[in-house]
Amino acid sequence: MSLTLSPPRFTDPAVFGRVAVLLGGPGSEREVSLQSGQGVLDALRARGVDAHAIDGVPELAKAIVAGEFDRVFNILHGGDGENGVVQGLCEAFAIPYTGSRVLGSALTMDKIRTKQVWMSLDLPTPRYRRLQPGDDVHAAARAIGLPVIIKPSKEGSSVGISRVFADADLEAAVALAARYPGELLMEQMVEGDELTVAVIEDVDGPLALPSIRIVPKGAWYDYEAKYISDDTQYLCPGLDGEDEVRIGALAVDAFVAAGCSGWGRVDVMRDRRTGALLLLEVNTAPGMTSHSLVPKAAASIGIDYPALCWRVLEATIPVEVAAR
Repeated sequence: MSLTLSPPRFTDPAVFGRVAVLLGGPGSEREVSLQSGQGVLDALRARGVDAHAIDGVPELAKAIVAGEFDRVFNILHGGDGENGVVQGLCEAFAIPYTGSRVLGSALTMDKIRTKQVWMSLDLPTPRYRRLQPGDDVHAAARAIGLPVIIKPSKEGSSVGISRVFADADLEAAVALAARYPGELLMEQMVEGDELTVAVIEDVDGPLALPSIRIVPKGAWYDYEAKYISDDTQYLCPGLDGEDEVRIGALAVDAFVAAGCSGWGRVDVMRDRRTGALLLLEVNTAPGMTSHSLVPKAAASIGIDYPALCWRVLEATIPVEVAAR
C-alpha cells in the first residue's frame, strides 16, 4: 500500500510564533511525558521554532494569562493533558493547541465511555464490564469469560493493568487498578496480535499511517516493553494487503467517532482465532520517546521525527489560513 501525506503548508518557523511545549505534570505518566516533551522541544528548536518547555498545567495557565505564548504543543500524557482541561484552558484564551478538542480529549480519556460510543456505531471492541465499588468481580468475569484484563478506565501507559487467567487472581487485580482514580474496566482479553495505528490530520482530513504490529519479548506489551526494553519488535506495516487497508479505515472511523482531531493513536487487537479487529482505545497525546510508536509509523513513509513534530504543530493553523 502506497501512502503519502500532502506537502507541509509552511516552511517559515516564524508562522508559529512563540510555542509552549507542555510536558511533565504530576501524574503517573510524568517521566514518559518529560522524555516525550524533551524530544519535541529539541526537534522544534532544530527547525527554528521558538519553543519553550512548560512543566504542568498551573505553569501553563500563568504563562497564558501573562500572554507569553502564541500556541501550545501539548505532550502532557494522561490526566489534565488529555481529559479536556488543557484544551478548555487554551480555548478560553483563544490559544491554538495540538491534538483533539475538549470533547474528543475528555471522551477518549474515559475508556468505558469511548467503548460505549463505538458500540453505538457498531464499531468492534472487546466485551467489557464497568466495575464499581462493591460489585461482584467474579460474576463479571463469568459473564465475560476468563481470561480478562482489569485496568483503570482513565490511565495510560499500561499503568495499573493486570491480565487475569484465574478466578483466584481477580481480587488482587482489582486492588491494583483501584489505586488510580476513576472507574475500573474489566475487558475480554483478546489473544492475538497487538497493533496500533497513528492518525494524523492531513489537508483533506484524518489519515491513517501504516500500522505497527508489536511483538514484545515477554507475554505482553507492558510498561517495561513500551519504555525500557530494547527487545520489543515493531513490524511496520503490521498487516498485509486488504487487512492493512481495513485496519487503517477502522482506526480513522474510531478516531472520528470519538470526536478526535489533529493527531493521535488508535490501539487495536486482532483475534488470533477469528482474525477480527477489535478497538481498544485512542491516545490523543501519544508518546514521542525513542521507543514510541507514532514516530516509527511516520518514519516508515519517510517522515522523520522533526518533520512529524512540525506537521503536528502545523495542524494548529487552519487549512484556509495557508490558502490565503
